Amino acid sequence: MNEIYEFIKKCGTYYLATVENDQPRNRPFGTINIFEGKLYIQTGKSKDVSKQIQKNPKVELCCFDGASGQWLRLAGELVRDDRREAKADMLAHYPELGRMYSADDDNTEVLYFKNATATLSSFSAAPKVVKF
Repeated sequence: MNEIYEFIKKCGTYYLATVENDQPRNRPFGTINIFEGKLYIQTGKSKDVSKQIQKNPKVELCCFDGASGQWLRLAGELVRDDRREAKADMLAHYPELGRMYSADDDNTEVLYFKNATATLSSFSAAPKVVKF
């Protein structure tokens, strides 16, 4: 999982896909964190993406590292963690979010991956699969 975290962090931006009714929805994200041995993302509960995840927690993220020619697809379920400690740890790693979010507000949402399958691919090597 650490390798997957490092790859996503290196890419900077990843795209998170959810489903709304029968329509796929995709948007850029930048938050990724490891807290208590789990891989977390962050959003706001007021956003459509949060509502989509709560209705159907199965998501997939994708990112591409142009320098190495590698890309990652990470599929799994996202689980909301309402603990203040999890929110505070995420925000400590992304202090720029402090203008919009707080560990003590009712909007900040952190979610961790469970039943995750990461596939790291390139044009020059066989895919590498990591489950966590």
